[in-house]
Amino acid sequence: MNPLDYEFMQRALLSAMIIGILAPMVGIFLVQRRLALLGDGMGHVALAGVGLAFLLGTQPVATALIVAAIGAALVELIRLRSKSVGDIALALVFYGGIAGGVLLTSLAENGSSTALNQYLFGSLATAGLGDVVALGIAGVVVLAMLGIFGRQMFAVSLDPDLAHVQGIRVDLISLLISVTASVVVVIGMRTVGLLLVAAIMIVPVAAAQQMTRSFLATAGIAVIISLFASIAGLLQAFYFDVPSGPAIVLTALLLFAIAATAPRLVGAVR
Repeated sequence: MNPLDYEFMQRALLSAMIIGILAPMVGIFLVQRRLALLGDGMGHVALAGVGLAFLLGTQPVATALIVAAIGAALVELIRLRSKSVGDIALALVFYGGIAGGVLLTSLAENGSSTALNQYLFGSLATAGLGDVVALGIAGVVVLAMLGIFGRQMFAVSLDPDLAHVQGIRVDLISLLISVTASVVVVIGMRTVGLLLVAAIMIVPVAAAQQMTRSFLATAGIAVIISLFASIAGLLQAFYFDVPSGPAIVLTALLLFAIAATAPRLVGAVR
């Protein structure tokens, strides 16, 4: 049985490859800034957008993207304005997002709860041609933003104070990083799921860091790991009839475990 004989698998694999490339390229900035859980929080906020879309009858991806972008701006505003209680305030935003998503979904018509699971954990069969096209367009936009502002994003992630001295608008670049992360979270929810997409942004980067310390090398290896995990996870989902999101994330975690333990095993053997 060849998975590529099915159109939905062709679309799913293409979507997974796009996410596999974009997620770690954005996630590395979150890891560098010690904001690894920001992607997870954006998933919670985006969930409120999905619930709102079910209630209003609008397009879930577009609505979630708008809500997540607003949430990202709110998060950065809180972080800039309130350093002392920032973590608590951010937690309130994230918890409010997931609670609002569940509540709005429950107020929508019957069947929305079932559809919500597809966005929470990913689904192979839900991505239509229009979704793939939208995903590709969003991917091009994200890559363009990285190409134009990548150096500034790296500087802010490495040392915000030094970046400020160099004349970089740290607040705007920080906002750009958060908004870019929210975009990746939303466009990845079809394949990986809102509750798991942050993992594919962070775990491949963490695995790559076990092998190299260079920023560019880490980004490159993370993309390779992420691509492998995304494709392998989708194939597992196809052959074993399991949700694609957990399969992708568990594959990425397995690769992290291998990357973390292999050097020690080699050293022990030597």
